[in-house]
Amino acid sequence: MNTPAVIAFDVFGTVVDWHGSIRREAEAMMPGIDGAAFANAWRAGYKPAMAEVRQGQLGWTRIDDLHRKILDRILPQFGQDLPEEQRQHLNLAWHRLDPWPDAVDGLTRLKSRFTIVTLSNGNLSLLANMAKYAQLPWDLILSAEVFRHYKPDPEAYLGVAEVFDVPPDKVMLVATHEDDLEAAQHCGLQTAYVHRPAEYGAQAKVVSDLARFDRDAADFIDLDAQLRASPD
Repeated sequence: MNTPAVIAFDVFGTVVDWHGSIRREAEAMMPGIDGAAFANAWRAGYKPAMAEVRQGQLGWTRIDDLHRKILDRILPQFGQDLPEEQRQHLNLAWHRLDPWPDAVDGLTRLKSRFTIVTLSNGNLSLLANMAKYAQLPWDLILSAEVFRHYKPDPEAYLGVAEVFDVPPDKVMLVATHEDDLEAAQHCGLQTAYVHRPAEYGAQAKVVSDLARFDRDAADFIDLDAQLRASPD
């Protein structure tokens, strides 16, 4: 396997704990709510909302705006009717997601040998604010917003290679989502699955055969160790 020149990271769930963070903020703002169910319901609207953009039913729409549409739809389902100021604050909870315990250390180790970048469907301001909040040491923030294509559109994955003027097989995508990695693999990228069993809280996360990916790592520190053990 080629040593990658650039390692691109999916962010939501892979780098940061969206479920625990959204649950915490929802419960703080709406006492008595089932924060775990609320977090999963909000996230469940994510792919269908992006599909509307990808299929041309909506023009280009930032994730912040898609998150707000989903939020407005699910609040009544949980018996909530927040005023506008609180809705705005809660919507920005996606900018304030906590990193997984290994994330900052693991990214820092990987950064010492590789260029590390985001490849997220989150918009640029969201990813920049999140990096500041969670102290994530990115070399560059790349987003679907840059390419005007949401993952899993090929343009998002191939865009990373184009930005750095390298062939696709010199880019590795790291993610905890098999569909994301499969799409990257189809574009010629290297792939690394990272286990995040608590991504959906107590809800079980089903994982299939991961042998089809180039790497299977427990966390970012394990991924760094695997890459260091590989010949250059």
